[in-house]
Amino acid sequence: MEIEEPRHRPAARVVCLDAAQRVLLLHWKDPGDGSWLWEPPGGGIDPGESPLDAARRELGEETGLDSGAVLDRCVDVERDLWWNGRHMVGPEQFFLARFAAERPELVRTGLLPEEEATLHDHVWADPAGLAALPDRLEPPALAAVIAALTEPDGPGPWSRPGTAT
Repeated sequence: MEIEEPRHRPAARVVCLDAAQRVLLLHWKDPGDGSWLWEPPGGGIDPGESPLDAARRELGEETGLDSGAVLDRCVDVERDLWWNGRHMVGPEQFFLARFAAERPELVRTGLLPEEEATLHDHVWADPAGLAALPDRLEPPALAAVIAALTEPDGPGPWSRPGTAT
């Protein structure tokens, strides 16, 4: 059997914070190996689409939440994960969205058929309790990503790849 080389899939994700500063995580089942993971909403960047536009589109598709809440503020996060038998590596842009309500309701009507089959549920989690979640958290250093996005002097309106810490 031929081993596939790791590949970079340009993607953008959204760190959604509710009124109580809980973060939204989606619970996915990997169709390749059946493992479970928690991850912020997001996904691939379409050709010609900016990372911000992709983040807003993905948020709407996966959650039904107001895509206008996604701020033009991001950090780059190096990713190294397996999904559906593929090894994905490289940077993804993580954007911030804030919601005035506590635990806003999600609507999953924009999901693709393969997403409907693999998205199990969601949680609004306290960032201090991320390590206690059952199943894998992606990215593992999500608490640090949240901290970087919410710092008063954070990454600014746009952080180009390779410039955010």
